[in-house]
Amino acid sequence: MMSALAVQNLSVAIRGTLLVDGVSFDVGPGECLAIVGESGAGKTLTAAALLGLRPDAARVTAEVLNIDGVDARDFSETDWRALRGSRVGLVSQDALVSLDPLRRVGAEVAEPLAIHTRLSRSERRDRAIELLEAVSMTDAARRAGQYPHELSGGLRQRALIASALAGEPAVLVADEPTTALDATVQARVLALLRSIADAGTAVVFISHDIAAVRRVADRVMVMRAGRVIEQGAVADVFGAPQEEYTRALIAATTHEPRSDRFGLGDAVLTGVEVSKSFSGVPAVDDASFTLLQGQTLGIVGESGSGKTTLARMIVGVERPDSGELRWSGGTHRVQLVHQNPLGAFDPRWTIGRSLREALEAGGVPRSVRAARVAALMAEVGLEPALSRRRPAELSGGQRQRAAIARALAADPDVLVLDEPVSALDPSVREKVLQLLWRLQRDRELTMIFISHDLDVVAAVSDDVLVMQDGVVVEQGTVAAVFAAPQHPFTQELLAASAGGV
Repeated sequence: MMSALAVQNLSVAIRGTLLVDGVSFDVGPGECLAIVGESGAGKTLTAAALLGLRPDAARVTAEVLNIDGVDARDFSETDWRALRGSRVGLVSQDALVSLDPLRRVGAEVAEPLAIHTRLSRSERRDRAIELLEAVSMTDAARRAGQYPHELSGGLRQRALIASALAGEPAVLVADEPTTALDATVQARVLALLRSIADAGTAVVFISHDIAAVRRVADRVMVMRAGRVIEQGAVADVFGAPQEEYTRALIAATTHEPRSDRFGLGDAVLTGVEVSKSFSGVPAVDDASFTLLQGQTLGIVGESGSGKTTLARMIVGVERPDSGELRWSGGTHRVQLVHQNPLGAFDPRWTIGRSLREALEAGGVPRSVRAARVAALMAEVGLEPALSRRRPAELSGGQRQRAAIARALAADPDVLVLDEPVSALDPSVREKVLQLLWRLQRDRELTMIFISHDLDVVAAVSDDVLVMQDGVVVEQGTVAAVFAAPQHPFTQELLAASAGGV
């Protein structure tokens, strides 16, 4: 069978620096090839080359670059525009950014039809609805008339996939399409991608999520520093990896639920039937829980489940409409670590200035702030020189460490972490988790850890609250809840967590 996509000795260089070095692979119709690796591995640049989307100043060369029978090595931008959408489609990571916020979803899905077909406007509209139905979007006709911001993350991603499929491409490139999605939504999108491959499309699936790759891909290609270091059938590569790097990637995404509960003290915080509504819509409904000294309490649930609203009430940003949050033993200092540290820092300020501001707010004298900044940087494993950089000049892992350092500047008793590692590569995520374990031990911190990643929650938490539609539907020790979930929603979450925990 002829390959839908054939690549030999693909290289991408920018200003003389080789970022993709001699990559070769092929994908047949009905097959899914996953490309895995950490940030900087070259996987996204490789995907971009398949679509003619090279960065400015990039030089792309290949001995073979054959897409659905077409030799694309010497293509102009005009040639690529004709190929994109008709023979190769793209599903990117952030559907909210990729979809035009000013256009209705149906018009967005129909755009490739206007470019690559001679269908009339009404025919394109009807076909757009058919495509939305094909990606299992409920009430597709109504959704087609909505704007992207009116759809959930999972529905936006389905709309993006429908748009990519509109031109009936032979090759579909999916670049981190499930990174920001909840477990159940992620499972549905992965199942959709698998069904697209089974229907005959060649799918290139780019991800750092090993569990997702296990779920959707036939073969996997592991990249590091621009080179392919290992490739083969998913079962072979992940079952018996030959490279130490591959073994480390796999180990960083597999954790056993914590079973030890040593050193936990008395109750620090008790939530008694806490409720919060916005515009009459309940966000948290009669939530009750207990947080112990030295404990890590995990909170899991889908988007809109109320977990972030509950966290905002705990840190005092929101006030409950009813119920009570009872702090024990006097005043407690609580700090929040946001999901997106790049958005949480002032982009104009250096990291050092942000830390000094936090120390000033905590009453630390000016004379000792410089020394405290250096100590905080060292405590979270950052070189002191990095304090002179702005947030955009740091890697994702470095920014998250800096965000933790700023939270620690206030010397908190309780640290609330809202999706603190969701955007990080496996090994970087593992280092941040190890940092949190060490900080908890050294500072005797109590932590609340919010995440949609059940494997991460299993790794760091003593106890877990499972939330659905604002209600705590199940709670208990992580080991007990994950081993024998009692509520149907918890069972669904665990089943949907790609690869399980």
